Amino acid sequence: MTDSPATPPVRVAIDAMSGDNGLEAVVAAVSLCLQRHDDVTLTLVGDQAQLRQQLDAAGLGTEARLSITHSSEVVLMDELPSRALRAKKDSSMRVAINLVHRGDADAAVSAGNTGALMAIARFVLKTLPGIDRPAIVSALPAKQGHTYLLDLGANAACTPEHLFEFAVMGSVLARAVDGRESPRVATTGPVCWGCAAWSSSRTAAPMPWPSPMRSMSRSSRRARGFRRASARTSPASSPRVRI
Repeated sequence: MTDSPATPPVRVAIDAMSGDNGLEAVVAAVSLCLQRHDDVTLTLVGDQAQLRQQLDAAGLGTEARLSITHSSEVVLMDELPSRALRAKKDSSMRVAINLVHRGDADAAVSAGNTGALMAIARFVLKTLPGIDRPAIVSALPAKQGHTYLLDLGANAACTPEHLFEFAVMGSVLARAVDGRESPRVATTGPVCWGCAAWSSSRTAAPMPWPSPMRSMSRSSRRARGFRRASARTSPASSPRVRI
């Protein structure tokens, strides 16, 4: 009887220089991650001298599952995404994403400038076939389990096609992470045309369709047409979208 091959560790590249709290907060988080997860290897991206100093101070200087990739620039929190993309090609954020692009990391993590992160990731990694807009997602508590909500700010205005793309991505996420065969999909209220929610629980409270808007701009007319078309093929208050 032969042993099954071991699952390879998840390789994560971390932008160590960005964020409001900087390097100290990143090193503290890295220490916790290594303690709690044996199946992860981490690559810290940033100024090598500063990283070495902080890691030695935290007792992580000889950690076998931790490595450093040097970068010479940092994307500031108030920096324009266009400038971060064009002028800072050796930033810790850009280099971390490049590691994913080259296949040297499975994921990249950054606590830095969100707009710059989305712009750089879309430029370097592109989007999946059939997906035009990336989206920011978070899990929110529900009556039972949780609900994935997206987009949370990556897109200021969305067409019906973009909402459908969010439905595809949210449905796939709920299936892959939570094992749901048929996640429920609904749009949120009129605060944001670019939001949709995916329930990880069949008994979670349904989210209502947006109510009609008084002002009829071009984008709102398209969105209203999307809702009406969806209502003809789905239950009125809590539609199911099967991808």
